[in-house]
Amino acid sequence: ERRVQDFARRLLPHAQEASAATGIPAHFMIGQAALETGWGRGELRGANGEPSHNLFNIKAGPGWKGRTVEAATTEYVNGVPERRVESFRAYDSYADAFRDYARLLTTSPRYRETVAQARDAAGFAHGLQRAGYATDPDYAQKLMGVIQRVALV
Repeated sequence: ERRVQDFARRLLPHAQEASAATGIPAHFMIGQAALETGWGRGELRGANGEPSHNLFNIKAGPGWKGRTVEAATTEYVNGVPERRVESFRAYDSYADAFRDYARLLTTSPRYRETVAQARDAAGFAHGLQRAGYATDPDYAQKLMGVIQRVALV
């Protein structure tokens, strides 16, 4: 499918740079960006419509000093979906988003095991879910499916 190919091709250089920093295969990260943004169609945008370049839907916690965007999201609490408005990080470019994502995965103790298990898509996806990257109880399964699509491009 053309949209899948275009999305993967556009992000490949940034994913390769992040792969060199993390050891995580580039197509795993492109798959996660695809899942988080609906192949780029659901990228978070600011109030005036400007792109956030946040391909991984990384929230802006108290330590984040950069720009932010507010967005409605579904969080699962004890398996029950709840709609909330959350603050997310905003970047100047997709390259910056991939760099921050790589930094998050390699410096946060929470993701140490995920990075170590990223030799295959299942290890990566389940590692992210176990580490609490997303609250969706089906996140790992969804991510594995998207990674398989990217691998075919």
